[in-house]
Amino acid sequence: MKQEFLLPDLGEGLTEAEIVQWLVAEGDTVTLNQTLAEVETAKAIVELPSPHAGLITSLHAAAGDVVLVGAPLVGFEIEGQGAPEPEAPAAAAEVEEGSGPNLVGYGAAPSNGRPQRRARRAGAGSVATTTTVAADVDVRVAAPHDDIAVVPAPPVRGERPRSTPPVRAYAKGLGVDLVLVAAELGDRVITRADVDAYRERLVHRGESPVAETIPEPAAVTVPRRPAAGDRATTRIPVRGVRKHTAEAMVRSAFTAPHVTTFHTVDVTATSELIASLRASAKPDAPRIGVLTVVAKAVCLALAAFPGINARWDGDAGEIVQQHFVDLGIAAATDRGLIVPIIRDAERMPLGELAAAVAELTRTARSGKTPPADLAGGTFSLTNIGVFGIDAGTPILPPGQTGILALGAVRRLPWEYKGEIALRDIMTLSLSFDHRIVDGAEGAQFLKAVADVLQEPGRAMLLG
Repeated sequence: MKQEFLLPDLGEGLTEAEIVQWLVAEGDTVTLNQTLAEVETAKAIVELPSPHAGLITSLHAAAGDVVLVGAPLVGFEIEGQGAPEPEAPAAAAEVEEGSGPNLVGYGAAPSNGRPQRRARRAGAGSVATTTTVAADVDVRVAAPHDDIAVVPAPPVRGERPRSTPPVRAYAKGLGVDLVLVAAELGDRVITRADVDAYRERLVHRGESPVAETIPEPAAVTVPRRPAAGDRATTRIPVRGVRKHTAEAMVRSAFTAPHVTTFHTVDVTATSELIASLRASAKPDAPRIGVLTVVAKAVCLALAAFPGINARWDGDAGEIVQQHFVDLGIAAATDRGLIVPIIRDAERMPLGELAAAVAELTRTARSGKTPPADLAGGTFSLTNIGVFGIDAGTPILPPGQTGILALGAVRRLPWEYKGEIALRDIMTLSLSFDHRIVDGAEGAQFLKAVADVLQEPGRAMLLG
């Protein structure tokens, strides 16, 4: 029996994903939960396990293509099952919830709340309508509570066909009009292979693949200043993590009124503590660094200043204080900045917190952080000191009230016990939501964190 696998909702209401690479090919036989592909969402790279055991008959997208949630992804031929009854859509609606296979990594079935594309020019309407209606029927069957009758819009001419930038450049180089390709293929992403096949069909029929164009009015020639040299540019598509981060930062900057306060502190005692712990640690013990000590100091200070460990609930008109610390650690990766979460960080001793930070960083840089580990968070840390930066004005992650930036630890002349001595100095930068925290409370919280770093023994008082 033939079965289509639709791209599922991979978490947090994501509407699309980009195919990073296929791990299978057409004609392969796969088992249940075997990894089919790696896809990149707005938050992480996710492995897609197979929902069926059988033969792969078709792959509906190529590496680099962006696929909408609920769109066909893989076609299967499943052995040992009869052909579907003529009334397949109606019969499928009566299947009991949970009767399908238990898949690794999938949550709820995809919702039909995904964005709907407008219909294309005349000629592609019949194919596009059939594909869209079939996909929507499957989505409504899986989520009957979202069942909404979808009436296809009348064909509209002028929308750019669905394809990736490299494919559009490739088609332009061959003189192929993607609008004509879309008219034959229907409403799906056009690949390089589709462009080649279309061009071969036209050449075989003795037709020209180049679309007829209306000559434009003659342009006025404007003298152009000669370039000083090769002024090359590079265009980088804004998608995946970079797109999500940009949207989140803009939303945060224009929603929460940010205030940043700075404090430079002598952390020599913390440096000595770290050196002592490393010298006496076992070979397999987690490595404790300044980020771990600051994380512990923050957890202790948040217990004393719960107003900073809060969120703004505008709908209810309330400030919600959270008596637990889901600590976000900003991690710079090749795919952009992400902020994975350490849950219940306030309960962890220093060694366990160091192990959690190390594991979180390794997973983030490999691109394997699950979407669930990027959601939420009550307070965040960002270590700009690793780049040699002393201070900055970090932007709040959406939904959080505070974020602390750690500057570089520098050996500088400093006043110590009435004299000038070389000491380890670091600047802390605290940004907070001024709707929830006033300047005095923000300063007191920052001073509490700095006091622990200046005299680690103070942790005994806060703890």
